[in-house]
Amino acid sequence: MPLRAGFIGTGRISDLHAIAYLNDSPAKIVALCDQNTALARGRAEAWGLDDVFVTGDVDALLSRPDVDLVEILLPHHLHFPVAMKAIAAGKTVSLQKPMCTSLEEADRLVAAAAASGRPFRVFENFIFFPPIVRARQLLDAGAIGDPISIRIKSNSGTSRTAWDVPREAIRWRLERETSGGGPLVFDDGHHKFALAWHFMGNPESVHAYIGRTKVADSVVLDAPSIVSFLFPGNRIGSFEIVHSPELEIATRHYAQDDRVEITGTHGVIWVNCGHGRLGDTPPVVHYRDGRLIPHSDMPTGWEQSFVQATRHYFDCLANGQPAALSASDARQVLRFALAAEESGQTGKRVDVDLD
Repeated sequence: MPLRAGFIGTGRISDLHAIAYLNDSPAKIVALCDQNTALARGRAEAWGLDDVFVTGDVDALLSRPDVDLVEILLPHHLHFPVAMKAIAAGKTVSLQKPMCTSLEEADRLVAAAAASGRPFRVFENFIFFPPIVRARQLLDAGAIGDPISIRIKSNSGTSRTAWDVPREAIRWRLERETSGGGPLVFDDGHHKFALAWHFMGNPESVHAYIGRTKVADSVVLDAPSIVSFLFPGNRIGSFEIVHSPELEIATRHYAQDDRVEITGTHGVIWVNCGHGRLGDTPPVVHYRDGRLIPHSDMPTGWEQSFVQATRHYFDCLANGQPAALSASDARQVLRFALAAEESGQTGKRVDVDLD
């Protein structure tokens, strides 16, 4: 019998989460929950789900015995209470990033996930993005020696091909009470902190400058910003965020481009795309011994990161293996992101407690 999944939250991002369920999947979507039930019914129709249960009540979905697994796709401040409810209801939980908005909540969630005995994951797609996977394979194969620094660049702009993001989805991301931090440094930044953690491990300390740019009457972005980090072994990293209002970005999703540079003792790896693309550069390039080697034999659509992340989770569920990100891993990435927010507010370096 296939895994039976319920989606809690059917906003814009749910379209990407659904792809892996709708194409040759060991799981099927049997229930949808959203306070806007018309939106949920619209998703069911768009996804070709004829017999799906639709409700506006989280408890109604969690009480159903035909739901084995829940995908929680809600604003950040709701992650903790709904995840705790889902665990208590005996469901396997996949929780959208970040796992919650405070370390106190994270610690309680880590404990509850461990006590449940079921595979719990916090969804983080960027580490499954094919160019990132290739970069990690090159790094693990010793292509650039030992990594000594990582530079991450996030650049939002404009796009004639980007998807439409509902105003309400923008609004809650701009409020600290519902998002937990800024839209670029904390919300989207989770992906970048996860990448730094993925390639370099946990940081020892974090220092940040977080700026402000007004882009509309009620929209202020946390850019330009720069976050620097120190890793054990005298290794360093940085995360730079800028908004370029007239920069055209090729994308089918968010109007944003992402780039990563990893420098090692013997060479350098560049990842030249993420949400979108700037030009036709190869998605991955690495340099060593005087040679620049492009890598273009991989899909680069951002949706592929969602598909591969969920297929990884299905494999983990089938084989009884821990998923990425586990609750404890996600807690470390959250600590990373919260340290940046704290440093940006105080102007001081934040030493990261790794316990």
